[in-house]
Amino acid sequence: MRTRLGGGKDWGLGVEARSRALLAEGSAAEELYREAVDRLGRTRMRLPLARARLVYGEWLRRERRRGDAREQLHAAHDLFEAMGARSFAERARQELTATGATAHSRRNATLDELTPQETRIASLAGEGLSNPEIAARLYISPSTVDYHLKTVFRKLGIRSRSQLHRALAPPLAPAEIPP
Repeated sequence: MRTRLGGGKDWGLGVEARSRALLAEGSAAEELYREAVDRLGRTRMRLPLARARLVYGEWLRRERRRGDAREQLHAAHDLFEAMGARSFAERARQELTATGATAHSRRNATLDELTPQETRIASLAGEGLSNPEIAARLYISPSTVDYHLKTVFRKLGIRSRSQLHRALAPPLAPAEIPP
């Protein structure tokens, strides 16, 4: 008797389906990829979902189903970008390019969209200052700081102050990326 990965939960069964799809061919592979995306989509685990969408998109492209591949690859790219998984995001971007589509880095585009005031507030919040401390430094009210931070979070696609430092960090040059 074969034991099920993850005790029969969507996460474990989704990862198992993705793994089995990598070894399968034809309609069996597609069925397993769809199962993996479906099951992982019901979990809070975004990285396994993004990886399932990526390998499914790659498979669809090899099957010459470019339109279907683009859907999966765009979804994977967006998830990887939101997580800051640069290498996987780049892999998804390259696959999208191979389908004739383009993927733009949301991170770079949204950093350019920040106003100077939003940039100052985000930088101070990223350094660990509280809203009242930021307000005192910039001679504005704490509620104005709160308003600007909510706008910054939306533009950067983040949800908390703890993500600000990474979202505001300049991208690493290829030579600076650790092995």
